[in-house]
Formats: sequence, structure tokens, C-alpha cells
Amino acid sequence: MRGFEFAELKAFAAVVERKSFARAAEHLGLSPSALSQTIRQLEARIGTRLLNRTTRSVAPSASGEQLYGRIAPLFREMDAAVAEASEAAGQTTGTLRINTLGIAARTIIAPRLSRFHQAYPDVVLDIVVDDALADIVVGRFDAGIRVGGRVEKDMIAVRLTPDLDMVAVASPGYFAARGTPRTPADLHRHACINWRLQMDGRHYHWEFEKKGQRLDVAVDGPVVTNHADIGVAAALNGLGIAYHFERDGVGEFLAQGRLVQVLADWSISRPGLFLYYPNRQHRPALLSAFIDCLLDKDLESAPRRPQIA
Repeated sequence: MRGFEFAELKAFAAVVERKSFARAAEHLGLSPSALSQTIRQLEARIGTRLLNRTTRSVAPSASGEQLYGRIAPLFREMDAAVAEASEAAGQTTGTLRINTLGIAARTIIAPRLSRFHQAYPDVVLDIVVDDALADIVVGRFDAGIRVGGRVEKDMIAVRLTPDLDMVAVASPGYFAARGTPRTPADLHRHACINWRLQMDGRHYHWEFEKKGQRLDVAVDGPVVTNHADIGVAAALNGLGIAYHFERDGVGEFLAQGRLVQVLADWSISRPGLFLYYPNRQHRPALLSAFIDCLLDKDLESAPRRPQIA
């Protein structure tokens, strides 16, 4: 394969994985116009349209899906081979691509970015915040971070946090004006901050459990969001009751008295956050170093034995 043919296929894969010419161009270090020209050259050489473009989106055609399905595993193998060669030379360099939930990005990754960069200044962290549960293999990510119960099958998983407590909260002013719910059924008489599930667009039904009795409650209110910061802000400003992970910015407001918890005896816990990656025999040293950093371990320590989620 000639060099320009490889570059065309690499550019095509980048557009498919990032679903955007602009993001793919930034990743490849090209201008969007240069990337578009490269894709047009590839399509002309192959003789078929590979990408369906609109003003808002880009997606592979049927031929594009078929081509990507064949070349993506080859690119993954080449990336792995380069990483192994770098490790054999005693170098820790390259790009580590992580697909993560927002809560993990805010509470686990962001506070440790500086520490990791100081230890490995030649490593590029490519972090995609994605609450839609993307397929990390299809997206050519090195690893993903999810709540334990949503880790994909046949993955190696490493626990990053204890279980996550859900808390129903609102401002003291809201409860002074509207009263306090005593049971989940009382939420039907209250304004609630709805959570939109990013993977399918549905509203999340609030889940509660007490003494073996489990309830799923559909709530209504003045705000619907898929971002925790908006939900917490709405609760702080007295717009209604929010139901969020305590760890994700809520605990500090409870401690300050700016939010008040209700239905504590009904609230549930979720499995903690796990980092996971494809079940391969070899785990790159770069990924092991990143895991150690997230767990506040010595960045130079040997990789630990992973556990199946």
C-alpha cells in the first residue's frame, strides 16, 4: 500500500469514529478542507460514496460501514504493535484515548491530569466525555469508564470507586414552600428535575427501594437535562427536587446546607465506577500507568492483576 492510500484510510476512519469532519481534522492535524479533499480522493479512487454528509452530521454509507469494519481492527493492531515496541524500548509515549462518563471526568480524571502529565509529559490524553455508552472497540478507544452495571460484556474491568449513592435533594427554600415528600409516591405532587438518558433520549424513571419493595417513578418538572451541573444548579435555585449521585457535586452542597436530602431510606446505590478495556492478553504499560494514577498509586508501580466485571 502506498503512503497516500494509507493516509486516506486513516482519515476516513477518523471521520467515522468522531462523527465529525472538524473533530477528525483536529485529531489528524489537518484543516477541515484538506480532510474533505482527502476523503473525496479516497471515494474517487474506490468509486463509491463512503460517507453521507449533511450540514449537521456525517455517517458512513453502507459501503463505508463495510470498509470501516475491515480496516478498524487492522489499525487497532498497528497501534498496539507500536505501543509494544515503545514499551520494549523503555519509552512511555503516544496517545491514550479514553471514553468516559461525565461524573468520572469531573471527579476522577480532572483532579489528576496535572499529576499524570508531570510523570509522562510525552503522553497525549485524548479524553471524550460521553454519557451515551459508546462502543469503545468501534470507537478505537483504549479504555472506557462506566458505572459497573453498564460495563460491556467480555471486558477487563478495574474498580475506581466504591458504590455510588443516589440522593434526592432540593433547596431549603423549595421544601419550605412546597413541603417535604415522605414516600416516592409524593413526588407526583412536586416539581422534579428530569434526567434525559443520552443513549436513547428517554426520561429516567427515578428508582427507589426499601425493604425489598422497588419503585420506578416517572416525574415531571420545569427542567429536563442530560448534564449533572444543570440539574444540581436547578435544585440549588429552588426549581425542584433533583435525583443525582451524591459524589457528583451534591455532597458538598449537602454539607453546606444549601441542599437538603429527602427520601434517604428509599434511595438506592449503584455499582461504582469502573475503568474497562478489551479482553486482550497484553495491557499496554501506558494504560496501566493511567489506571495507577486514577487509583492514586505509584505511577511507576507494576501493573496489578485486573478483575472481570
